[in-house]
Amino acid sequence: MLEPLLLTVTKIQTFAGDNHLTNATGFFFERERRLFLVTSRHVLVDEPTGHRPDRIQIELHTNSENLARSTGFSILLYRGGISIWRQGEDKSGSIDVGVIELERDELPDTAVITPFAPQNIPGPGAQPEIGSALLVVGFPLGFHDTLHHMPVVRHAIIASSFGLRFQGNGYFLADGRTHRGTSGAPVVMRLADDQRASDNLPYYLLGIHSARIDLGTRDLQIDEALGLNCTWYADILMTLTEA
Repeated sequence: MLEPLLLTVTKIQTFAGDNHLTNATGFFFERERRLFLVTSRHVLVDEPTGHRPDRIQIELHTNSENLARSTGFSILLYRGGISIWRQGEDKSGSIDVGVIELERDELPDTAVITPFAPQNIPGPGAQPEIGSALLVVGFPLGFHDTLHHMPVVRHAIIASSFGLRFQGNGYFLADGRTHRGTSGAPVVMRLADDQRASDNLPYYLLGIHSARIDLGTRDLQIDEALGLNCTWYADILMTLTEA
């Protein structure tokens, strides 16, 4: 049987008109029967690089018995010149998370989706330890199972104290190998059977992968990349999905 975790995510392609720009990762989040697509904000717009797509396309499975069947679903990013996604800020600036509410009646009737839910987000009493094992589910460099349209999973660990805002920002660090295309991927921690966060998904949704961290002072000829990544805390979703 297919693990439901693999159906929480979707491949994202960004477009300007008919021109394909980039690949990324998104995942589904459900709150009070409202369905959302979550990804990194810089997938939707990135002012420093001039990245300004006007639409995205996500891939949806359409047959639970035959995962080779899927369809593309296009989402316009602006209505009347106004962006449709929700984004947040805190005292340190913009949060690199974007959320788009999806209209269920516009999705294919047979769409196969397994969304995360608020109960997957750890509460104040949950404190994952530093060094805890993580999974990052996504499409690195766009790579995936092209027959069954499935993502791949990479290992990582918590690399900074969970619950502390690293250098005052709304993220913690994860140590793991990531690539372009992983932006917007869910970062999760597997739970023991007696800690199940939900019936379908025995995982904590700890955060949203944003980007790799590098040092401007690193000698590119001598020093290896740090291999550390910004992971924005998932509790921002409780703010961005409020009615």
